[in-house]
Amino acid sequence: MNRQTILYFDPMTEDMKELLRSQLPSGYDLYFWDEQNDVSKPKVLAQAKYLMATVFPITGEMIRAAGQTRHIQKCGVGLDNIDMNTASGHGISVSNIPGCNAVCVAELTVMFILSLYRKLPYANNRTKQGEWLTWALRPDSFEMRGKTHGLVGMGHVGWETALRSKAMGTSIVYYDKNRLPLEKEVELNAEFLGLEQLLQKSDIISVHVPLLPATKGLINSASFKLMKPNAVLINVARGGVVDEAALYEALVNGEIKGAAVDVWEQEPVNPAHPLLTLEQVIATPHIGGGTRDTLIHVYHEAFNNIQRVEHGLEPLYAGNMELLRSYAAVAATKQTLKQVEVSF
Repeated sequence: MNRQTILYFDPMTEDMKELLRSQLPSGYDLYFWDEQNDVSKPKVLAQAKYLMATVFPITGEMIRAAGQTRHIQKCGVGLDNIDMNTASGHGISVSNIPGCNAVCVAELTVMFILSLYRKLPYANNRTKQGEWLTWALRPDSFEMRGKTHGLVGMGHVGWETALRSKAMGTSIVYYDKNRLPLEKEVELNAEFLGLEQLLQKSDIISVHVPLLPATKGLINSASFKLMKPNAVLINVARGGVVDEAALYEALVNGEIKGAAVDVWEQEPVNPAHPLLTLEQVIATPHIGGGTRDTLIHVYHEAFNNIQRVEHGLEPLYAGNMELLRSYAAVAATKQTLKQVEVSF
């Protein structure tokens, strides 16, 4: 097999690059976009047979410039950072790795809930500053036991989160466009609710839906007015799903008690963002899907999928196969019409 070029787009530390290289199969050369200059970028993009990205935006312009590319591999779940229409129009398949980071995002979600309930960031900072708040913190600290946890989205991440939350003693309610099979609901003792009902009933609300036109701003100012004043909100999905300005107003006005935000409308988040000024907000830099354990699994699966394509197999979890087929059908029809015209 001739050596093939893989181009990875997201900026990485040297440790991360070494981790990615450790999973690279033989016969492939791996290039990093952040190591290229203005001269080499167009060249390496033009010769790359495979593109890989996590959250880096792969635009239509970039895809059009990638003349040799056969497949784009997302090292994560959502495909919102890739121009799917342009890729499909150029016959390029696009895959993600569904469920690849479900466990580590679920663990972070539970950690956020406990941290908000026990005021861990505040307690940590005050203790390091010499204050001893052993009694002051107790009247406003809580347990997960006995609380109602509402999950907005019950895909892979939502399911893993619900399992862990239930083990902490919560009651599970959920909202999703697709209802779980009855046996799955029984396993969690979960109740399927409409979104408004969930917001009204839940003490804990965690968001686990992709960013789509239908979910942009799904949690907004009207949503916060439905929530309990003691509710905490966890967003580990995508920044655009929660209206950040509305979240700030809800926290300042006491409509909800606290929030943890791992994903932001603009990333990196502006250091002057109003939410970062609030003590009742835990802020992290989109780390939900990023543990070493998960990364090893993700890169292994990503390279396996690339090898499938290289050996002429259909990629797993391609999110644009219908688009590819429709574009191919249109192209075939045009070719047939052209041949008919020539024959006359």
